[in-house]
Amino acid sequence: MQPGISPMAWVHPDAVIHEQACVCPHVYIGASARVFEGCTIYPGCFVGNGASVGEHTVLHPNVVVYDGCSIGRHCIIHAGVVIGSDGFGFAWDGQRHVKVPQRGVVITGDHVEIGSNCTIDRAALTCTRIGSDVKMDNLVQIGHNVVVGDHTIIVAQTGISGSARIGSGVVLAGQCGVAGHITIGDGVTAAGRTGIAADIPPGKVISGFPSMDHTHWLRVQKVYKDLPELLKRVRDLERKVKDLAKD
Repeated sequence: MQPGISPMAWVHPDAVIHEQACVCPHVYIGASARVFEGCTIYPGCFVGNGASVGEHTVLHPNVVVYDGCSIGRHCIIHAGVVIGSDGFGFAWDGQRHVKVPQRGVVITGDHVEIGSNCTIDRAALTCTRIGSDVKMDNLVQIGHNVVVGDHTIIVAQTGISGSARIGSGVVLAGQCGVAGHITIGDGVTAAGRTGIAADIPPGKVISGFPSMDHTHWLRVQKVYKDLPELLKRVRDLERKVKDLAKD
């Protein structure tokens, strides 16, 4: 892509666009936004007021970066990603759910790659933070006030609830679910479809719902498939015990 701003893009006069950035047609860049050297912003992207896009970062088509959010350097943000939408915060007033204002932002580190159609919610007050060298697959949901440590991998259809803390070097395989306000230690690996509802110490390998040590989960699964036969054997033994008691 050649550097420059397409005449079919809309750029606010107060935005700062580096001369070596490429802004494609049908891009919107708001007031006080900053786009740094070597960035490529593909058609249909929205960069809100006060947002920033770091050096040599690529926003693929239809990426949304809400007001005040910051994307690091050398990042790749794939199509349809939404960064900075409101966190899911509501309070019941006795009659209805009242929206709690979400005033924070999202900040990502450098060398982050975010797969298509991921969503990262802005914090309620401070920031949702994605560390450097984090890699996300498609269709990942990050809730408000979440912190994700450096070098973490998050695979497709994983959801992380608000205010969870994910350590560095963590691997969350596909369809993992992480409850809010818990901490996952550095170096944890969670197998696919693990449900994590409590704090996990560093270095653990976990599986299952609720999450447990992976080796223990394998033993549980072995028993699980044999449950119908085990139930039949237990009932047979109960009948025999009753017959013996009658004699």
